[in-house]
Amino acid sequence: MPDLPEHASVVVIGGGIMGCSTLYHLAKMGVSDAILLERNKLTSGTTWHSAAQVRALRHSHNLTRMIQYSVDLYAQLEQETGQSVGWIQKGSLSIATTPDRLTHIKRQESLAHAYGIDARSVSVDEAKERWPLMNADDVLGAVWSPDDGRVSPSDVCAALVKAAKGLGAKLFEGTGVTGILTKNGCVTGVETTQGTVMCDAIAVCTGLWSQEIGAMAGAEVPALACEHFYLLTKPIDGITGNMPTLSDHDSHLYIRDDSGGLLVGCFEPMGKPIAPGILNEDFEFGLLGEDWDHFEPIMELALNRLPVLETAEVKMLLNGPESFTPDGTFMLGETAETKGLFLGCGMNSVGMASGGGAGMNLAHAIVHGHTAYDLGEADAKRFAPVFNSVEHLMARAPEILGTHYEIAYPGRQLKTARDLRALPLDAEYRAAGAYMGQFYGWERPLYFGKTAEPAMTFGRPDWQDNVAAEVNAAHTSAAIFDASPFGKIDVTGPDAEAFLLHTCAGYLGRAPGSVIYTSVLNDRGTFESDITAQRIAPDHYRLFVGTNAIKRDLAHFQRASSGFDVTLQDTTETYAVLGLMGPESARIVTECGAPELNDLGFFKVGPAHIAGKHVRAARMSYVGEAGWEITCKAENASAIYAALTAAGATPAGMFAQTSMRIEKGFCAMGHELDGDVTPIDTGLDFATRKSGGFVGAAALARQKEQGAQSRVISVLIDDVAAVPLGHEPIYLGDAIIGQTTSTAFGFRVERPVALGMINTPIADGTALRVDIAGEMFAATAVHGPLFDPDGSRMKG
Repeated sequence: MPDLPEHASVVVIGGGIMGCSTLYHLAKMGVSDAILLERNKLTSGTTWHSAAQVRALRHSHNLTRMIQYSVDLYAQLEQETGQSVGWIQKGSLSIATTPDRLTHIKRQESLAHAYGIDARSVSVDEAKERWPLMNADDVLGAVWSPDDGRVSPSDVCAALVKAAKGLGAKLFEGTGVTGILTKNGCVTGVETTQGTVMCDAIAVCTGLWSQEIGAMAGAEVPALACEHFYLLTKPIDGITGNMPTLSDHDSHLYIRDDSGGLLVGCFEPMGKPIAPGILNEDFEFGLLGEDWDHFEPIMELALNRLPVLETAEVKMLLNGPESFTPDGTFMLGETAETKGLFLGCGMNSVGMASGGGAGMNLAHAIVHGHTAYDLGEADAKRFAPVFNSVEHLMARAPEILGTHYEIAYPGRQLKTARDLRALPLDAEYRAAGAYMGQFYGWERPLYFGKTAEPAMTFGRPDWQDNVAAEVNAAHTSAAIFDASPFGKIDVTGPDAEAFLLHTCAGYLGRAPGSVIYTSVLNDRGTFESDITAQRIAPDHYRLFVGTNAIKRDLAHFQRASSGFDVTLQDTTETYAVLGLMGPESARIVTECGAPELNDLGFFKVGPAHIAGKHVRAARMSYVGEAGWEITCKAENASAIYAALTAAGATPAGMFAQTSMRIEKGFCAMGHELDGDVTPIDTGLDFATRKSGGFVGAAALARQKEQGAQSRVISVLIDDVAAVPLGHEPIYLGDAIIGQTTSTAFGFRVERPVALGMINTPIADGTALRVDIAGEMFAATAVHGPLFDPDGSRMKG
């Protein structure tokens, strides 16, 4: 074996699909000295036993785009390298045996049209024609996707590595990583069984072992292996050549032909976790034991769908491990803890489908500092530290395996690894019947007055009347919205103002006592974050960032602080934040001992005492009603809440807040705002400094010169019975011009409402149609808020 180099620009660890794809794309992007280390042989972990389905459609445009890239890559690799990749494009057929599953697959069909993917509803008879071996007695409908396919995993990896080697990259098999060298929080090298390699960046593509490798560099990688089963039969009459993949998700099944027989795989409702340490370095091309007791309920469902299985000869019940994350999406990008350490792992059983595009994006992040397009939902920094514990992963990962084929109901919550982080007012909220949702480990109230577990539905939700009452309280009297889980970063020091003027696009030079809304941009002028800042003193700001963004935003600011005399401190858990909103708020704060808050101007912050406890209140509103966001020490929240509720305020949850936010046309990160759009695209350039001088200013100036304008619209749907859920295609005539990004029922405007991102300018009042699960609903485009457009209510 050739000797390891003393230095490589990038070391890729792991020789599965993610490692091979990342190496290939690094080499394509000019990193000719990149090397891949594999402790055994290529594909020896999870990749080799993958069922290798490549289905393009995912729940977001960019994840779909990423898999479409994989499809194109696999189709052309053979031409590029002369190495066959076993690409078989026979399509996929998704069947529904319940009305809700039919709605689910029709929503997917609508989504496919928005993303330019060929997918169409077919009759039960046509579905039966495409899969003659299927029992279709209970099938209600189906969707056919002709462009889906599958590949040979080992051949794809061989082709990728062959091409990468041709461009100068090197592969070292039989080379295990024993340690990662770091200095001042940055990677500097890799220790291996064959020697040490110094490097500038490391790509952790180690699948089942990623948590251990990340820990070597002090990084959290919350992923855990579960057992994953599929049945292989000997040849069966009636299977000639290749057939489409059959998805029967109501029965937890995926089915395809394999060497003249059948491959019957499952994502059962609750999987089997594998404790760390069981899969050691000797687990090379290994499998776990057959477990027929566990597979039996699935086998019964398979026998119903495929009667031919009754007489088929079983070749084996394959049990190969797969790794899963706490939310079912992979991790991609640089870690918060260690600069230069990049993750490409936790593939949740879609490694082959995702691998081509995910490897390209990981290489892009290493070379260019960001993914090729926004993949915030896969951000390596998105998980709360609490999820990195083995205890929580052992509980959560098996449920995530099961959710793979669950119906994507609105408001559905995971059941495992709950109650990890409690708000200061947790006891009070539970006493008020809160239905909780989990965000970054926190339990947050979604709505109040729950009397039973809500039924999951695509129709009018069980909680609609509860939410209506909460909105009405905020609109006619006063409601309390808990913003305590929002991340809080205190910025102190002599350079605080200069640092924030550099990193933020808003004018952070306002006097102490000011509240500033600002975007945080990158060099491309697109969003890293959007935040509010309170200037408490000349040398002290408090930044309020998204609940899920604290780890990411703190890392962003820390890395940008080099050369500035500032200190950054995460104070999220030190403080509680209660939004008191509604026309009675003024009376309530007066009764509770803080009349001076009524003299506070809009977007101003000042100290006061409520119930004898020190608070800092900011006059602002995320819901369009007058009030304050009141920050207090976490231990004082109960006394303050008791005083506010005794004076007539009622608690309101996130569903009410979201409804009111959309009526007001307020954009949110992960919905309207992400790394693909700028403040100009989203109508937020009014909050950026005209003088420039901040990161991203030059890119914004160029975009403005090109005549860019806002692409965000408000959408008012005519039919009160419509239930939009987000990502619905928006039609102008027969053409799709965009998608909904945030949706709700708007209780103050008495209609279903949405925000949407469109790709063509339209006039205010334009008649549109919104496709909800294949049914067209008439709607109207509105530029600006649907409720209180001049903002007079929230300014008090």
